[in-house]
Amino acid sequence: MTPSSQAITEAATSRFVTIQEAGQDLRIHYNDVGSGAETVVMLHGSGPGASGWANFSRNIEPFVAAGYRVLLVDCPGWSRSDTIVCTGSRSELNARALLGVLDAIDHPGPVHIIGNSMGGHSAVAFALANPARVGKLVLMGGGTGGPSLFQPMPLEGIKLLQGVYREPTLENLKKMLNVFMYDASRLTEELIQARLDNTLARRDHLENFVKSLAANPRQFPDVGHRLGEIAAPALVIWGRDDRFVPMDVGLRLVWGMQNAEMHIFNRCGHWAQWEHAEKFNRMVLDFLAH
Repeated sequence: MTPSSQAITEAATSRFVTIQEAGQDLRIHYNDVGSGAETVVMLHGSGPGASGWANFSRNIEPFVAAGYRVLLVDCPGWSRSDTIVCTGSRSELNARALLGVLDAIDHPGPVHIIGNSMGGHSAVAFALANPARVGKLVLMGGGTGGPSLFQPMPLEGIKLLQGVYREPTLENLKKMLNVFMYDASRLTEELIQARLDNTLARRDHLENFVKSLAANPRQFPDVGHRLGEIAAPALVIWGRDDRFVPMDVGLRLVWGMQNAEMHIFNRCGHWAQWEHAEKFNRMVLDFLAH
């Protein structure tokens, strides 16, 4: 039975589990929405103040209404999950955290994973480490590292993102968000202020992200040489105007994986699931169902 939209709130679906990471306990926050036979995991990006719920606010209800159980996992170092200094691969750390959550809630079966930006990197890392636990993959603005053939890296957006971590001011946040979407005017002052409030609420996350970059600037390593191991059907979605991760990274994903296809949104930045929510939801739901 699909819950009513009134019941689908962040507070009502908020959950915590404790997992083990490198011998220490990590408390991980997630939202558990719906009760379908198949589960969709939504993994957020690395922006300061990000959370699963905020990143996928325009996608949760349509997927629950279509009959899916939706898990929104906040990665270590974001939102209400415990903070951490990552000196290795952040992609693999997040993949281990997702596996820990699934094991903690006794979910042995395969899950579909929708990953945005860092979430795309994490989804690929999870698929490489746990192929039997993956149904289908949807990757937006991320999935593997490595250089662009056409643009200098890091791109403008990544530089601005790191600037917010180092100096979390309203001015710096607005500079980042101005290139985050194709049409940044769609972001209201209320949304921007809420994002800043979320960012400042966890200064430990900010400080540890900067420490992580200092310890290992390559938080999201290039796994292009391993993409051929991924047999799960994959839908790669990119914004033509993405100023955070270049579009040819998406082409590398399609070229490398065994069973991948790509859709490019015109007039779209780094947040396809929000900027083109209605078409994104229809397209992904169709991909998952067929």
